[in-house]
Amino acid sequence: MLILLFFLMLQLPLIFFTELQAICKTIKEITQPMIEEYSAKFKFDSIEFERLTLGAFPPTLQGIKAFDTHESEMIIEPALKWAGNPDILIAVKVFGIRATIQLVDLQFSGIIRLTFKPLLSSFPCFSKIAISIMEKPHIDFGLKLLGGDLMAIPILYGYVQDMIKKEIGKLYLWPKIFHLVLLDESEVSMKKPVGLIEVKVLYARNLRKADIIGKSDPYIKISLGEKGFSKKTQVKKNTLNPDWNETHTLVVQDPSIQVLEFHAYDWDKISSHDKLGMETFPLASLEPEVPKCLTLNLRKNMDDNDSVNQKLRGQLVVEVTYKPFKQDLAVQKETEAMTSGPPQAGGLLVITVHGAHGLEGKRHTNPYAKVVYQGEEYKTKPLKRNRNPRWPDGEFEIGCDKPPLNEMVRIEIMSKSSRFGIHLKESLGYKDITLADVVENRRINEEFRLNGSNNGTVHIELQWLPTASAMPQ
Repeated sequence: MLILLFFLMLQLPLIFFTELQAICKTIKEITQPMIEEYSAKFKFDSIEFERLTLGAFPPTLQGIKAFDTHESEMIIEPALKWAGNPDILIAVKVFGIRATIQLVDLQFSGIIRLTFKPLLSSFPCFSKIAISIMEKPHIDFGLKLLGGDLMAIPILYGYVQDMIKKEIGKLYLWPKIFHLVLLDESEVSMKKPVGLIEVKVLYARNLRKADIIGKSDPYIKISLGEKGFSKKTQVKKNTLNPDWNETHTLVVQDPSIQVLEFHAYDWDKISSHDKLGMETFPLASLEPEVPKCLTLNLRKNMDDNDSVNQKLRGQLVVEVTYKPFKQDLAVQKETEAMTSGPPQAGGLLVITVHGAHGLEGKRHTNPYAKVVYQGEEYKTKPLKRNRNPRWPDGEFEIGCDKPPLNEMVRIEIMSKSSRFGIHLKESLGYKDITLADVVENRRINEEFRLNGSNNGTVHIELQWLPTASAMPQ
């Protein structure tokens, strides 16, 4: 954050000049409603800009304050001063008579809060700026009409100053916010999880014999097409008619386009696993919370014109249920508070290890994060020689069939040696977190001190996204 802040401050003059036209356009858009209001109030025929440039002198930075919120944002409050030489000419027409008013010697000083969010890994590093003025600013300028300075008239000077400060306060004085959008939301936002798909793999019949001696050792791999996001059943030894009765959950991001993929394999201890068959099923065919039993005819590939698919490769029987997340969490929390007992429906546990600070390894500091939940381990990639790492791959999504009220998750920071030797790995610290508060509050975002470390801390965000069936009917 400090690097980004330093970069922005260095680029302030460059931003001012390169974005000059955009700034002038924004000024016109902002002032247009005010102009229309005062035109109607004082019976002017029209008020419009003839010229609008901000001159050659950028604002100067008098001081700055930064805030750390642990969110995907950066908040700064620069104290700015600007004594510019703008060329602003306004044409006023009243009762058919046209006159021009020139604004000169503009001065501005004040404290502005700038919130850059969300933070991005690529330029321009954020998609939106929220702008607020923290206190009434000092504004001074001259107005020339027919060669004379109108602001030299004391009564008029005071009236104009009060009017401008009042209007600025109505629009931008904290907590009022002006949003400056740099990138469209669709360009920067990743699809967020919207629900879970629960898949009960029941049984398969008449699978293909793959082993020379014996039958097959089948298992089923289930996915939504994305690489790395899949679930597997247990291997059933020496059978062409296996029974599983296993339930697996996958995270859904867009049920209108995502497709369930089922791949049957013959497990092999030595060579690669043989493909027994496959089939797909579109999620768009499912109704929320309504179980659907499917009998899938397995085939070799998804090419309908391939003659090899005419040969039957067995059948797979599954039951699938789409469980969307409840969107209005405030209503859900209120409803649950009025009912006795905790919610029993499942949901998605999202664990994000954003980064760590002050890590110290005895032999090496190549840190990676390890999340341990119910015996399963999830890991980030290690970062070489880094005492203050930020992991871009630190988000893990875990489907749960019930709220993890009595569960605990351990986040451990490990270091992996880049060389061969006896000390390949060492722990840099850990933190155990009970999940009852996460379920109750839906979200926790904090920096925790690492146990087993002198000064190390870890920034962890946990979210609980319950499915809609968590709502009492």
